[in-house]
Amino acid sequence: MTEKSASSLGRMLDVLDLFDDTVLARTTDDIAGALDVSLPTAYRYVRLLVEAGLLQRAENSHYTLGPRIIVLDHYIRKADPVLREGIPIMRELVQATGFDCVASGLFGDQVLDTHRETGSVPTTLAYGRGRPRPLFQGAAPKVILAQFTTPQLHKLFDARHDEIVRRGLPDDWPEFRRYFSKIRSAGFYGSIGELEPQLAAFAAPVTKAVGGAWGAISLVLDVQRLSIVDTDKLAALLVQAAKRLSERLT
Repeated sequence: MTEKSASSLGRMLDVLDLFDDTVLARTTDDIAGALDVSLPTAYRYVRLLVEAGLLQRAENSHYTLGPRIIVLDHYIRKADPVLREGIPIMRELVQATGFDCVASGLFGDQVLDTHRETGSVPTTLAYGRGRPRPLFQGAAPKVILAQFTTPQLHKLFDARHDEIVRRGLPDDWPEFRRYFSKIRSAGFYGSIGELEPQLAAFAAPVTKAVGGAWGAISLVLDVQRLSIVDTDKLAALLVQAAKRLSERLT
């Protein structure tokens, strides 16, 4: 593949990034404007993506993401080692606690939930498989970031400083590093109403032998149930489960 064709392919695939929770359908004119390409180029991109099943035509000359993505997601689930090894462990946690158990991972600069096992009283979650979560808010993202090396964390601090401040995290580097060092030392993190006001979550990292994390597993419950829960025992069960999963993946 030539450099020019590779660049053209990359621009065409940028079309897929134009869809999110707020924009679920686009016209070819929308796409041309958003990517700053000519209308004939946008038509060519759309035609090729429709042929590949990555886009599909909807009503009023709009296009939405296509069915091929559903098929690819099926294969992603089957190939994911964390889910392959982790779902039985997650089900054991649900049985032992009665609470929802969620697996999450860091993909590029996005934290995504990849699987959920529901408890006896399922919670209502605004986030689910595939919907990007805030990087600096909530239990799962924080235990994942706590596994970063110091240079990785410093680079993130510099690149996303404004967002870090908005999320209420320390705005100077030494305090920011100490904040995540404490989470790493504890081995888990508990958030109460941090991401969704009615929910509490306890997360533990699924660590790699070479450093870093595969992701995290979390137990999620309604805040009102905290008064009848032994949170220390809950955290201990979660940390033990995450450790078992880490060992299986190693």
